[in-house]
Amino acid sequence: MNFFPRLYQKILSPYHYFWAFISALFLGFPGKRIKVIGVTGTKGKSTVVELTNKILEEAGFKTAFLSSISIKIGENLKTNYFKMTMPGRWHVQKFLKNAKRAKCEYVVLEITSEGILQHRQKFIDFEAVVFTGISPEHIERHGSFEKYKAAKMKLFKENQKIHILNLDDKKIEEFLKPRAESKYGFSLRNNLPEMKNIKIIHPSDIEEEIDEIEFKVKDIEFELDLLGKFNIQNALAAISVALSQGISLEVCKKALKKVKGIPGRMETVIKDPFKVIVDYAHTPDSLEAVYKANSKFKKENSKMVCVLGAAGGGRDTWKRPKLGKIAGKYCDEIIVTNEDPYNEEPMKIIKEISGGVEGKKVNKILDRREGIKKALKLAKEKDIVIITGKGCEPWMCVAGGKKIPWDDRKIAKEEFKKI
Repeated sequence: MNFFPRLYQKILSPYHYFWAFISALFLGFPGKRIKVIGVTGTKGKSTVVELTNKILEEAGFKTAFLSSISIKIGENLKTNYFKMTMPGRWHVQKFLKNAKRAKCEYVVLEITSEGILQHRQKFIDFEAVVFTGISPEHIERHGSFEKYKAAKMKLFKENQKIHILNLDDKKIEEFLKPRAESKYGFSLRNNLPEMKNIKIIHPSDIEEEIDEIEFKVKDIEFELDLLGKFNIQNALAAISVALSQGISLEVCKKALKKVKGIPGRMETVIKDPFKVIVDYAHTPDSLEAVYKANSKFKKENSKMVCVLGAAGGGRDTWKRPKLGKIAGKYCDEIIVTNEDPYNEEPMKIIKEISGGVEGKKVNKILDRREGIKKALKLAKEKDIVIITGKGCEPWMCVAGGKKIPWDDRKIAKEEFKKI
């Protein structure tokens, strides 16, 4: 299990560093000539990137951002088709170069542990780095959770200007250790112990409705058309970035009010006669957060119908029965189906997930479209259908390196029309 990470460090790491340097050198070190905000963590990165961008735009800045969902430079917004949250070294540096050429004043980058392993974050002077939180993921790739965490930590050790940190995370003490010129912390709790040299923001008067969240920060009322308490944390992260850049809470309020959902992140794609939600959740923590958020709005005698899977190719095989166990805990009807099998046997993955479900019937359906269709047929008026794992990803990755065009949102709408 640990052989590849050790080999990687000895041989491939210097190779990746060399090409990161060559790319930055050839393109004139664009990451040192523009304000860059880096966002890292296991979950919430894409949402924080988009919310931060919206606030910066509202404040009058020309912006660019790169996330697992989209690539934007100024007014030009397009889908990220790389099937990679943080593309390779040349692509990142070229993106920064194009943003600078377009006279963007800020760039917001989603930073992954794989990107850090391959030095894609190098030769960029980050204005601020954001920690959304951490939980086990990519364990096979890194060799252990500790090494995965250490990769994330590098971003904060290497960049010491502004750190923005999720104070509710279990590992926050470790992420507080690296030095920074200034630190901002965000938390859902009001009873935090006093922390020296950290500007803390937390919400009050939280109200969760079926289609929006309301909360206050320092008596400023915020309305957010997103679901789930975890999206308050994502909003607080973006607000913290804004405050670190001298942007007022009033501007943040105006910006966040304009956000009408994040593609593939707790996105409602059908509202009547039952609700259909598509989300990217693919780790145990994020899946439970999605189910918990939606279970609050279940009507009496209604049910939650859940479609889930897990990536193949040996990716985080440990989590498969855990995903099944969580589905069994919250879902009334469970459909386990294909996701991104790569070269792994899809039905093997499905059985490993299903093995974690306790005390409930599982519908094992290999074809993901058929799985979604089954969920829609099982749903009745006022039920909630939750399709997780892929969000708005444009591809399904199968054997032989092939990519099949895909979009859970589109498939759900197509199958809904048929029934």
